[in-house]
Amino acid sequence: MRIERQVKVFFLIAAVGALAGCPKSQNDLKLARQAENLQDFDAAVNYYESAQKAHPTDSHIKIRLASARFAAGTRHITQGRRMRTQENLEGAAVEFRQALSLNPGDGTARQELAVTLEAISSRSRLSSDANDSSQPSRSAYAEQPPQLKPLARSPISLKMVNDTKIMFETIGKQAGLTVIFDPDLPARRISVELDNVSLLQALDIVALESKTFWKPLAENVILVLPDQQQKRKDYDDLVIQTFYLSNAVQSQDLTEVVNGLRQLLDLRKINQINSMNAVVIRDTPAKLAIAKRFIEDMDRAKPEVLVQVQVLQARSDVVKNLGISPGTSASLTFCGSSSSNCSSSSSSSSSSSSTSSDTISLKQLGHLSSADYSVTLPGASLTALLTNSSTKIIQDPEIRSVDGQVAKLKIGDRVPVATGSYTSGSTTSTSALVQTQYQYIDVGVNVDVTPRIHLNREISLKVAVEVSSVTGYSTIGSLQEPIISQRRIEHDVRLKEGEVSILGGLFERTETRSISGWPGLANVPILNYLFSQKNRETVDNEVLIVLTPRIVRLPAFETTSLPPLYTGSETNVQIRPAEGIEPIASPPATPAKANSSENAGPSSGIKGPDNIERPMARLRFEPKQTSIKVGESLVIKLFADNVTDLSTLPVIVEYDPNVVTIQEVRQGDFLSGGGEPIAVVQRNDEQQGRSIISATRPPNISGVSGSGPVLEIVVRGVASGTSHLSIGAANATTSRHARIGLLADPATIEVSRQSQSLPTAHRSQ
Repeated sequence: MRIERQVKVFFLIAAVGALAGCPKSQNDLKLARQAENLQDFDAAVNYYESAQKAHPTDSHIKIRLASARFAAGTRHITQGRRMRTQENLEGAAVEFRQALSLNPGDGTARQELAVTLEAISSRSRLSSDANDSSQPSRSAYAEQPPQLKPLARSPISLKMVNDTKIMFETIGKQAGLTVIFDPDLPARRISVELDNVSLLQALDIVALESKTFWKPLAENVILVLPDQQQKRKDYDDLVIQTFYLSNAVQSQDLTEVVNGLRQLLDLRKINQINSMNAVVIRDTPAKLAIAKRFIEDMDRAKPEVLVQVQVLQARSDVVKNLGISPGTSASLTFCGSSSSNCSSSSSSSSSSSSTSSDTISLKQLGHLSSADYSVTLPGASLTALLTNSSTKIIQDPEIRSVDGQVAKLKIGDRVPVATGSYTSGSTTSTSALVQTQYQYIDVGVNVDVTPRIHLNREISLKVAVEVSSVTGYSTIGSLQEPIISQRRIEHDVRLKEGEVSILGGLFERTETRSISGWPGLANVPILNYLFSQKNRETVDNEVLIVLTPRIVRLPAFETTSLPPLYTGSETNVQIRPAEGIEPIASPPATPAKANSSENAGPSSGIKGPDNIERPMARLRFEPKQTSIKVGESLVIKLFADNVTDLSTLPVIVEYDPNVVTIQEVRQGDFLSGGGEPIAVVQRNDEQQGRSIISATRPPNISGVSGSGPVLEIVVRGVASGTSHLSIGAANATTSRHARIGLLADPATIEVSRQSQSLPTAHRSQ
């Protein structure tokens, strides 16, 4: 019974689940059909997938789901192609990825996605050199005109009298250059003698003598033209460049740089941009290079100086009052006939003298007595006063200023001073008002400093110092005007850094003496203290101004900007790089090893990328040691060992001109490998005892590798003695113009007057 009950419960739960799932799956199918009708195939796929989860074995749902996926994928492919035609490659890639996710086996979607991704990659490569998608960047354009890069850079020695064109062609062949000529180039026969000069020097010398000029059209192609102003204007390449100045503070600084460039280089195509502190120049590359150096030299932070100003003012007032001040007047009062008591009316004699009771007739003058008048004697006062006051003012400001700029410091008050007045309203009207105009004056310590800083750490100062104060007031036209005491110093001084300078000490002493008393008695000794009073006032005023400058910043001058720069001639502004032949390296000394078998000789190898030691490239003479007699010639071969891609070999062979001389130089078999013709140029300097030799393979031909003879040097004995044949300098390069490091071993030649056994293999025939 229990088992049957459990089975019933199980079937009941399954039935409830089926009844609950059927409405949901039916709803998904209904929504999927509606989405298909609306051609929203993505939503239809979602609904069919939800319905398939509810009925995984329903074949009808599987068919409808596959149809919806195909329709959705086709729609995404169509939209992706439309976006790709509209250059929306990223959006097209998204559409193709969605189509491929719906149908992973759809080859069309996979192919369209690959094409779109390749287009995106190509556009990225093209736009990598651009700043944005609409404008190509500066790197997409040529920044400089063609630069001359000859295949051979060996020194040129040439002595020839011939036409100008042949001269240029001969030099071009030695350097591996192609020379073309302007149709207007006239024929001119010139004489040239070149002695171990560089290619650029040789071209310039021939151009100077033939009144022509040349310009590179490619790395190994030059054009020769007549030196005429119109030709230079037509063929000179122009370059535009913007220079930004980081230390220009005012537009005047930028204007000074522009004016300097115009005057020095005669620039006409130059523009000043004040808002960006920039200068735009369009001219030849040589002028731009000179302008760049000029701007770099001028665009430096201006020097600054800190000036410590000390202003000290001390004032002392001493006032002395000593003595007895006696009365200076006495009053006489007459008493009238009606006065009962003369003394009672004496106190008011001034008021009663006008009354009739105090009058005296002429008749009574003859009968006057002491009772008829009264006398008032003057009084006296004793004064003993001493006043001593002192005032001290100290100002210690610091002023920091840029070189050549005025720095101002004002410490004190602004005092109004009337400068005029005017009446507002009608002059006849009683309501007219008088308006007074005032001007404010700076009272106190006023300092103006203009420094000029020198490179030897000295400072020139133009200083104006004013110390003023209000000492009183004066009434002028019903207005109280201030009385201003002024002490001003204007000074030009040159000081060392930290040197203290006292610009000026203003010392003022005022003494005032006065005496008041009875005449006569005021001058009698001892009695003068009883009948006089003396006043004595002493005022001492001292002003001291001290300046101490200290340099805060000096311009940093680089050593590269101090030497002069070659800039060509007045009509042909140009610059040239420094050229020369590098000295040959000496064989490195290797310390002896303990093992006798390894101590056979010095190591001459280098380690390659695989850390395997390989032999070092070397030049050596064969035979290394030989003997000849005076007047006899000998062939000594110069071998190059362990070289790779050797194309050019300019060398300087040194010898003792008092013992031997070099008669001739021939090409060796090694450098002409492959049957290529070799250009050998040689010039002897008998005084210095050296021979400049250059052996060059044809241009655009790979070099030779390995070991073999490159030159055959014919040596003749001059006098008995011993001479060393050595390599003084070498500049071997590959066909790609890379330098080859070389070691060199010298040879020894003994010359005697007696016949000796000589190696017949090396004797000159």
